[in-house]
Amino acid sequence: MSRMLDEIREQPAALERTLKDAARRVERFKRLVTLRRPRLIVLAARGTSDNAAQFGRYLLEMTTGIPVSLAAPSIYTLYNARVDFRDALVVALSQSGESTDTNAVLAEARRQDAMTIGITNEASSSLAKLAEYVFQVRAGKEKSVAATKTYTGQVLMLYVLAYALGAKIRLDDLARLPEQAERALSLEAEIAELSGRYRFMDHAVVVGRGLNYANAYEFALKLMETCYVVAERFSSADFLHGPIALVERNFPVFLFAPAGVTWPAMQEMLAKLRALKAETVVITDTGNRNALGTSDRVMRVPARLRELYTLIPYIIPAQLFAACLAEQKGLDPDRPRTLSKVTRTL
Repeated sequence: MSRMLDEIREQPAALERTLKDAARRVERFKRLVTLRRPRLIVLAARGTSDNAAQFGRYLLEMTTGIPVSLAAPSIYTLYNARVDFRDALVVALSQSGESTDTNAVLAEARRQDAMTIGITNEASSSLAKLAEYVFQVRAGKEKSVAATKTYTGQVLMLYVLAYALGAKIRLDDLARLPEQAERALSLEAEIAELSGRYRFMDHAVVVGRGLNYANAYEFALKLMETCYVVAERFSSADFLHGPIALVERNFPVFLFAPAGVTWPAMQEMLAKLRALKAETVVITDTGNRNALGTSDRVMRVPARLRELYTLIPYIIPAQLFAACLAEQKGLDPDRPRTLSKVTRTL
């Protein structure tokens, strides 16, 4: 049994700890940010944390109306460009807090007296020391190279940040996420059996739209780093603008398909894929009854979810699938070849 699977199973408790701690601290920050409301939010991250930041971009713009930019760290570390951070909120996300280029963005923002936040699982990290405010993920030590519980912890902290910035997000709704994560974990046996079908899969596409675009990136990353599957990721809109040409009979396509505004586009996508005789696997929940019968196979979280809150319950089946598929392939998802837990780039 892999540490990755153990850490996937730890997520309900980790989320509960993280939210309990955040709820005690966030009201003070909320009052402060009311007096210093940013005109722009810049998110800086790499790897899995960058996928969480991708979600943050959608969430924060949708719920606060503040424009959000994803930082390109090489602008600072390679090109030595000067970016004006006046009136901006700069948020750095890093599981370890030791991502060199992410910290460089944060350091430049501090130099300009911009408001800065660090979202990290490591309270004593360089990032935590650099940031003016720390939103700490309380996931406990993550030993597997493949990040799982720190990803969902970062996603949770982005919900908390949105709340602090005045979004119509209720802490009571966030308090339901640990239970919803537990329900997603109930699919483990079903997913372990399903993964056997894909033992020899060496390429795939993952499709998401809107909020779940970030999950498409994260699922594809897990397939690449733990299962050595060449996994491309797209929004459903971008996929139709060319990449769909690579689909042929039995080509595996995984789709995140909540009920809500993104469902019509995903439904259209599934119809096109069915006509091409692709092999489709949908991740959805019991609130999207229309998803049944549209796909070859379904990973269906046993809960009725609002699209806004699907990120965490939807990524857990994907994490389980990647961990189980790695074992089907005889691979060790805890120690992917050529990778280490902390990656420092400039």
